[in-house]
Amino acid sequence: MVLDKVILSRDVHAMLIPSGLDVVLAKGNEVRITHHLGGNYTVVGTFGMARIDAWDADVLGLERQPKPGAGEDSQHGGTATPKREYAFEKSAVNEDDLWAAAKTVFDPEIPVNIVDLGLVYRLEADENGRVDVDMTLTAPGCSMGPMIADDLRVRLEAVSGVREAVVNIVWDPPWNQDMMSEEARMILGLA
Repeated sequence: MVLDKVILSRDVHAMLIPSGLDVVLAKGNEVRITHHLGGNYTVVGTFGMARIDAWDADVLGLERQPKPGAGEDSQHGGTATPKREYAFEKSAVNEDDLWAAAKTVFDPEIPVNIVDLGLVYRLEADENGRVDVDMTLTAPGCSMGPMIADDLRVRLEAVSGVREAVVNIVWDPPWNQDMMSEEARMILGLA
């Protein structure tokens, strides 16, 4: 999805791609939206390429989304997070829900989710609602890695029954294109 030019309606925090630097894009900057995957927006402008989070979509003239796991106030700039109660006798975490949440996380440079890219090696929940994840990156020097891992953590912690998610970036086995799903290969023109 590449849209016509959009003028930013206010200053907004964004993350430069591929450096991962947190920047403020100034009101009045002209941008083009290159894609909207996983709820976030990748934009290009005179600054290069950046990611704008879904909860700041109003800056692009689009509907603002709440932060995952945040309360109603997050839609209006507040920071209230509702208290969540957990049943600790047995985890009510559904593994399919965890994988579905992981599929909503995208590398902002690649229009494929991290599961279909083959980046998630292990995703397990224990009886106390703790989720442990082992994931890798397409390259060891990927500066977007911490952002992708944190995005995954936030999405998993929004799943019902999850008390805590711990995402570990691992390098063994090294990632290669054979780990991608057939769908990912088709999207990237590799099939």
